[in-house]
Amino acid sequence: MPAEGKVRVTQIASALGRKPGQKETLIGLGLNKLRRTRELEDTPSVRGMIRKVAHLLRVETVG
Repeated sequence: MPAEGKVRVTQIASALGRKPGQKETLIGLGLNKLRRTRELEDTPSVRGMIRKVAHLLRVETVG
């Protein structure tokens, strides 16, 4: 099985005043402050979490 890629996610907007669950999703991604960046495995579950809070993130693919 080939190794899956990675995605780099950076929080670009605050979670304050957002719908319930969005702050928890950011914490699940390892983000909770502006401009914080994490490299995560590109899996379907991570993609689903990113899709839920896409308006708060910048997403880049990493080799």
